[in-house]
Amino acid sequence: RGIHVTHFGTGCIYSYDDEHAIGSGKGFTEEDEPNFKGSFYSFSKALTEPLFACYPNVLILRLRMPILYDLNPRSLVTKLLSYDKVVNIPNSMSVLPSLLPVAIEMTQRELKGMYNFTNPGTCSHNELLAMYKEIVDPDYEWKNFSLEEQAQVIKAPRSNNELDTTKLEKAVADTKIPEIHDALRVAFEHMAEAKKTAHNADS
Repeated sequence: RGIHVTHFGTGCIYSYDDEHAIGSGKGFTEEDEPNFKGSFYSFSKALTEPLFACYPNVLILRLRMPILYDLNPRSLVTKLLSYDKVVNIPNSMSVLPSLLPVAIEMTQRELKGMYNFTNPGTCSHNELLAMYKEIVDPDYEWKNFSLEEQAQVIKAPRSNNELDTTKLEKAVADTKIPEIHDALRVAFEHMAEAKKTAHNADS
């Protein structure tokens, strides 16, 4: 019936390669073919995404490593804090509170097609955790390990990539989408304020 549909998908269908090297600043665009099949999740998403794209009334928004303003169990921050060690690789990420208003705008305008839906730029896990330590918890410490060491303790390989957000930024040119480090700082400031409020309530 032509009803507009917004589908939240994933950008975890790519992995850094020679053409899109770590630190090159060249991200994967919406037109690039998926190149990551290391997990069943990513493999199945890469297969089903084109099926959604066949429909002319569908808006597909590709999220990556979603982050909230609290320590929700599904948030990337919460997951990283729970690990004994983390790999230090830059990635595209989606700070949801800064992006969901954009999704609403795109839906109201009935935009269609596929969009990488992350904050512009990349952030490494060490950068993220250092900012968390600076703003939220000065006592927090973490350790790194290599991809090879990580592979020994996880069930399936992880997608690491940078997504190009040029198409998204052009589509909502009148709306400023914060760069990932700026968006993270706002998120951690919210966490710090919530932590302070909870502490005062317990005092």
